[in-house]
Amino acid sequence: MNDMLPAAASGSSGTLFGQVPGEVSIYEVGPRDGLQNEKSILPTERKLEMIEGLLDAGIRRIEITSFVDPRWIPALADHQEVAQAVKRRDGVELSALVPNMRGLDGATRAGLREVAVFMAASETHNRKNINKSTDDAIRTYRRVVEEARARGMRVRGYVSCAYGCPYEGPVALDNVQRVAAALLDMGVYELSLGDTIGVGTPRQVEYVLRGLMGAGVGLATLAVHFHDTRGTALANITVALQLGVRTIDSAIGGLGGCPYAPGASGNVATEDVVYMLQGMGVKSGVDLDKLVTVSARLGGYLGRELPSKYLKAHLGHCARIGRAV
Repeated sequence: MNDMLPAAASGSSGTLFGQVPGEVSIYEVGPRDGLQNEKSILPTERKLEMIEGLLDAGIRRIEITSFVDPRWIPALADHQEVAQAVKRRDGVELSALVPNMRGLDGATRAGLREVAVFMAASETHNRKNINKSTDDAIRTYRRVVEEARARGMRVRGYVSCAYGCPYEGPVALDNVQRVAAALLDMGVYELSLGDTIGVGTPRQVEYVLRGLMGAGVGLATLAVHFHDTRGTALANITVALQLGVRTIDSAIGGLGGCPYAPGASGNVATEDVVYMLQGMGVKSGVDLDKLVTVSARLGGYLGRELPSKYLKAHLGHCARIGRAV
């Protein structure tokens, strides 16, 4: 059925999907955002196997870990080992989250060429998550980003709670614009807008994205990062695609959840996103069969059923026809 669809880029600008890009970049956050809140801590060798499997499936941008104090996120306590051991490949961008200069130094020692910083559009979430006010966070990250760039690193910026906060509720567009502008002014090359607790809806996504673009944020710098807590992630991604967004964050198997966002469930599953893109005629460069194999194996390692809808359908189909995954 998908082979009968025209390529997205060939669509007329007057159609509903006329602005959908012909090719999209998948930014995989499973090894970091996906694993950080897991009850079962995945051994280092399994994390490396997971990352290698993602690379073999065609993922070319992966956030592999977070250089945070192990007391806060025990699941990622092996960040140095993981970052140093991952095999580098041509055309692949490996990144890690860094909360401060100490984290940046760790990423530098590991030989990473890209890092990410994160701030919430919510004052309360910043205080709960990084123990800083928004103003203090801006001052801290300005120094981190400046130093990272001086070391020849690219820096990605996250704006979390862009659609709602677990502590404050709705978040004003002005707050999102303020944090986005601060990060861009520091020199981040890309902004990932996070729906940290999965409350965003399609019209809200259009409102926020158009609001940022109207304030001068370039479309090419925008990425979207949705959690599927209330089942709206794919619908929200579709709206972002219709506006021309070309980078989508996702996590293998639908892993994830923020330790400082009570009730938040996993990220949108990478295989769900890739399946939808294929059906829309949008290229991602990802082999869905290889991807779902990684996801199925990962669920076994973690000892639980992963929330990915495509994975569940795939496993059910394999069971019906008696085929191994």
